[in-house]
Amino acid sequence: MANKRALISVTDKTGIVEFGKELEKLGYEIISTGNTHKMLSEAGVNAIQIDQLTGFPEILDGRVKTLNPYVHGGILYRRDIKEHVETVEKLEIKSIDMVVVNLYNFEGCLKSGAGMEDMIENIDIGGPSMIRSAAKNYRDVIIVTDPSDYGLIIESLKEGELSQEERLNLSYKAFSLTAHYDSIISNYFMELVGDRHPKYLNLTFEKEEELRYGENPHQKGSLYKENFVLDTKLDFEQLHGKQLSFNNINDLNAALEILREFEGGENIASVAIKHANPCGVGIGKDSFESFKKAYEADKTSIFGGIIGINSTVDLNTAELLSEIFFEIIAAYDFTDEALEVLKAKKNLRILKLKDLSPKTRGYDFKYLDGKLLAQDKDEKLYEDFKTVTQTVPTKAQIDDMVFGMKIVKHMKSNAIAIVKDGMTIALGPGQTSRIWALENAIGNNKEKDFEGAVLASDAFFPFDDCVRFAAEYGIKAIIQPGGSVKDQDSIDACDELSIAMVFSGIRHFKH
Repeated sequence: MANKRALISVTDKTGIVEFGKELEKLGYEIISTGNTHKMLSEAGVNAIQIDQLTGFPEILDGRVKTLNPYVHGGILYRRDIKEHVETVEKLEIKSIDMVVVNLYNFEGCLKSGAGMEDMIENIDIGGPSMIRSAAKNYRDVIIVTDPSDYGLIIESLKEGELSQEERLNLSYKAFSLTAHYDSIISNYFMELVGDRHPKYLNLTFEKEEELRYGENPHQKGSLYKENFVLDTKLDFEQLHGKQLSFNNINDLNAALEILREFEGGENIASVAIKHANPCGVGIGKDSFESFKKAYEADKTSIFGGIIGINSTVDLNTAELLSEIFFEIIAAYDFTDEALEVLKAKKNLRILKLKDLSPKTRGYDFKYLDGKLLAQDKDEKLYEDFKTVTQTVPTKAQIDDMVFGMKIVKHMKSNAIAIVKDGMTIALGPGQTSRIWALENAIGNNKEKDFEGAVLASDAFFPFDDCVRFAAEYGIKAIIQPGGSVKDQDSIDACDELSIAMVFSGIRHFKH
């Protein structure tokens, strides 16, 4: 193995000295660049500088150092093609049999909030070029991009040589790395130019954890993170309980989407979620009052669900929470006394939330068998707030209208939310007919008093049937987008029944 040569140029220097020493023991000649060469040499590795190979100095503040035929020729020539071998021999290009490279830390620079000039200088050019060259010629060249592979590679080399299967796997990892790297850069520039829906949408995600299973036990599931998104509402701290499941994370996201609607308001909000739909939402002066409302909104469905609270959970709230079976309790914080009470429940996951205020780009994706639907997130609550009836809503009714719209926009369509005094009292999500959504909402809560309640609808009424059915139960105010060719029928019905109706001017379909 005396004729083997390895080119080492790494930003992440974890384990590189030990790896270099092991390669040297195995007979590899080491070539390296800049700070990598300095580190290896100081550690006693007999490494030569890249310019001794190329006969050309590093220039332009290191922008050009490995972009050279003596580097890429030594990597890319095929050892099984006679003409390739004759060409490199004629040009006195020596083979490079291993490339050990990882890239400038563009992602870390982005997370640090660096300015544009620093971001530009942290775009690696030579590194991806070498990686791609070696990965393309993986049958002859070992490409190493992940420090966690160093040990396995040394063990295989000690046994003789890497198999073609091992080499192919390393090549796959290498191309995945450069694609991931370029995608983050592409997204950075997309933000700079403000292109919300580009010709090429380059998404990249890194696996965060393997889940026990997906939505059902026979489905494999994983959680990935989008590296370009620096702040996400799902960056929580788990204080207690076992690993979250696929469904837990999906439900948690649904809860936090609704909680976001109440950020910056005077009231604290509590949201109970079951199967990604709200089953109870309440607002109050503190976590206890808001949770009590959410619980009383639907004491049946809340069982086995998750609860999100955009405040600190105190002892009184914790004692009430502990009386109910939840999968997850998520809040901004917990007092020590509250944690002591909640941690007594072995299987309860307790999550400490970070800032919920929106910071991400606001995309909503639906993957459809090789196609991707992409849209801006539904972040607007209403376009207008126009009273269209003779009866004008009161201040309390307007407050409940806004509250109801914050809920219904996050429910599966067709959706109806009936609210009163900052509390949901009946929710009807996911029906193929709007009147069925209303009938289900009321039918499942017949014992409740709907007198004076407010109804919020995610889309317009095609007929006046919802108005007339709501009136039978004492509902006195309605908010809906408007926009039906038969809007006047609903307005006339409201005037006949002394119901206030407001048009919001914006639809909130959620499928």
